Amino acid sequence: MKKDKGGRYSGIGGQAVLEGVMMKNKEQYAVAVRKPDGEIDIEVDVYKGVMEGSIWKKIPFARGVFHFLDSLILGMRTLNHSVSFYEDEDAKETAADKVFQKVFKEKAENVMMGIITAVSILLAVAIFMVLPYFISSLFEEYIRNASVMAIIEGGIRILIFIGYIVAITTMKDIKRLYQYHGAEHKCINCIEKGRPLTVHNVMRSSRLHKRCGTSFLFFVVFVSIIVFFFIRAEQPALRVLLRVVLIPVIAGISYEIIRLAGRSDNILVNILSAPGMFLQRLTTKEPDEDMVRVAIASVEAVFDWKAYLKDTFGYEIDDSWLADGSEEEEEQKESADGV
Repeated sequence: MKKDKGGRYSGIGGQAVLEGVMMKNKEQYAVAVRKPDGEIDIEVDVYKGVMEGSIWKKIPFARGVFHFLDSLILGMRTLNHSVSFYEDEDAKETAADKVFQKVFKEKAENVMMGIITAVSILLAVAIFMVLPYFISSLFEEYIRNASVMAIIEGGIRILIFIGYIVAITTMKDIKRLYQYHGAEHKCINCIEKGRPLTVHNVMRSSRLHKRCGTSFLFFVVFVSIIVFFFIRAEQPALRVLLRVVLIPVIAGISYEIIRLAGRSDNILVNILSAPGMFLQRLTTKEPDEDMVRVAIASVEAVFDWKAYLKDTFGYEIDDSWLADGSEEEEEQKESADGV
């Protein structure tokens, strides 16, 4: 049976962590990390998210805010887990660590994670939402047209966003993180294109994916430009306030766009997705085979891809195909089945 060139939605998603990959399928997630000794550690757990069972998580545009918060919280949790394998064993406990342990006891780690997440959100709002307004306001003396000012602010916001991405790509450790990011995307693309999840098939799959967080952040920037173009205020303080209070609205709209992009392959969706896909060329790098094996381990811990291929593409996988073999042999097997 021929594969769907556009791909089929699988429902799985994930993110790169330090020397590893997290994959999430519904409420279950797995974190696979390549430990310093070379072995792959796999932790499987359940994350139900904020507002569990609330109807708000099902309402279009409102649900995007909660899904965004969930991705931040789970992202920090899994990243901290991966970092734990590379912490300096000789590092001494600080006074702040002792205070947190004494005050919050077994909840100390969760409290610290919550503080870090909150600070990260505040910094992101300040840099990407408020700062562009203050920079653009420097031109108010020379430009009186409110529409032109809104466009200038939007342009500055895009430049700051792209500049941030370009800046962090120069960091050595970030390059490896981006390689694991690429491995995550390749695994999902491999499955959604109807290919058996083998190292060879994953390596030749695309490292770009429409549901990527990079694309979501681009949509946030893009939607904010449109929202602030039409929703304006006269007083400077009120303008700043609007750029903060409208963030849930912007996040909600952006989530619906990327949700649609992950389930559609029409020309309009592809055009909307193009800038985010382009930026992914910066935030993803080609992984090596060892990185791909880590990503595959994470997928297989929470997702039955063989059942998915059978239900979605209509064929069963012969386990003998999954044994290590030459690329030529794998290609012959795929060609024989039209996959």
